[in-house]
Amino acid sequence: MSAAQDPRTLFLRACALDVGVRKPGNVSAASPGHGMDARLFLDSADAARHGLFAPGARVGMRIEAAVEATLAVAGCNTNLGIVLLCAPLALAIERCAAPCTATSLRRSLREVLDSLDIEDARAAFRAIAAAHPGGLGRAEQQDVNAAPSATLLEAMRLAADRDRIALQYVSACGDLFGLGLASLATHAPRPGRVDEAAVQALYLAFLGRFPDSHIVRKFGPQQAQAVTDEAAPWLARAERGEPVGADPAFAAWDDRLKARGLNPGSSADLTVATLFIAGAVGAAELPVPP
Repeated sequence: MSAAQDPRTLFLRACALDVGVRKPGNVSAASPGHGMDARLFLDSADAARHGLFAPGARVGMRIEAAVEATLAVAGCNTNLGIVLLCAPLALAIERCAAPCTATSLRRSLREVLDSLDIEDARAAFRAIAAAHPGGLGRAEQQDVNAAPSATLLEAMRLAADRDRIALQYVSACGDLFGLGLASLATHAPRPGRVDEAAVQALYLAFLGRFPDSHIVRKFGPQQAQAVTDEAAPWLARAERGEPVGADPAFAAWDDRLKARGLNPGSSADLTVATLFIAGAVGAAELPVPP
């Protein structure tokens, strides 16, 4: 595997591409917000990668180590959703026989997810409680503030109807391998290349179809649905091939979301994880960040 194909490099590039592109409501190089800036997210990715890609480590250990390292450099939760999505993917890539294709990686991921045990749940619960994501609240079953009595996959299954990231554990990242990779294939300016417009179309593919889980937790399902309704016309334009990022109204929508405290963080997490998968299976060449 070349240095450019190294999973740690691909992860950093996916995270850099994410904050390098304006995605309304999210922090980007062009638009800080929510008390954070792009540099904080880049530092978080750099810190998290060591735990995420520790050779042979189980998923729960990867999650806990990555979150601990992130909190040490950022002092707040910047990437819990990314870590939760990429930890099983990292182990699946490690176990995926070369050449790793979308089909073989998803098969490997299913095996990883099916092997999750209660120790994975304990480590992940500790990490989630430490990160304390906004609007976490309490769950009737398998609350992260208590010791789990189920495997991590079973716990995610209980949350899958209200959390899009938990649903990826149940579906073996169905949204990412399906909608996500299809969006990149459609909107890449040429096969294998990813640019700003492709990333924005990918982000809108999630936000314009599904109420964002982060907004649901913090502000409720009605507010989340309202943001999805706002995103839908932008998604339609992106799907017609229009460069939405060039429209001043796109930046204005970004500003309005931040002014209202609305951050579609889960949609951004799904975007990062899709970019990571695309790089790992050769479906996209992630550009080297400036």
